Amino acid sequence: MFTENEQAALKLTEAMTKTPPEVTDDLYKLVREFFSEGEIVELAARIGIENFRSRVNRCFGVQATNVYSQLGDLLKRVE
Repeated sequence: MFTENEQAALKLTEAMTKTPPEVTDDLYKLVREFFSEGEIVELAARIGIENFRSRVNRCFGVQATNVYSQLGDLLKRVE
């Protein structure tokens, strides 16, 4: 279903998403077989940004529709 490089990227994604992250030397070597250093930097940055965004969204109750679930209540308190 996924190519070998896609599988390596998914393994990196899963490892980076764990708390704490579990990126081993062996996993890095696997990823390095398919991606250049620059590509790994970009891939890791994108994975990190998505993890950050996901955790912040969860903290504030942001739903998949990108709408803050309690925005109405918040705006009433600000007025």
